[in-house]
Amino acid sequence: VQLQASGGGLAEPGGSLRLSCTAPGITLPYYVIGWFRQVPGQAREGVACINADGNPDYADSVKGRFTAARGNAENTVYLQMNSLKPEDTAVYYCAVDSLSCYYFTPNRSPSEFNFWGQGTQVTVSS
Repeated sequence: VQLQASGGGLAEPGGSLRLSCTAPGITLPYYVIGWFRQVPGQAREGVACINADGNPDYADSVKGRFTAARGNAENTVYLQMNSLKPEDTAVYYCAVDSLSCYYFTPNRSPSEFNFWGQGTQVTVSS
């Protein structure tokens, strides 16, 4: 099963994008979902994680600007990104696991998650 991340693209500073993560054949309410981002040559960064109770945790760098939520469809989650900054430019990945957000650490290998998405490019530039 492959997670499908989409919604990336080019946005101006201050603009918005909404990323989607679809998991065909997976009932996401049973899992914890996380979003990561990575700039080539730099370390991966955790962005957001939706706990099993539905409450999200956010990195300080995106608090107040990004919102992670489960969709009405059982196999889709979203990352709404507002007030985008050039430093938000990265490839964004979604990850799904049965473990809690405590285990959604940036240095954990993608192969260690139950499911890992292929990534979608977000570029913030004027």
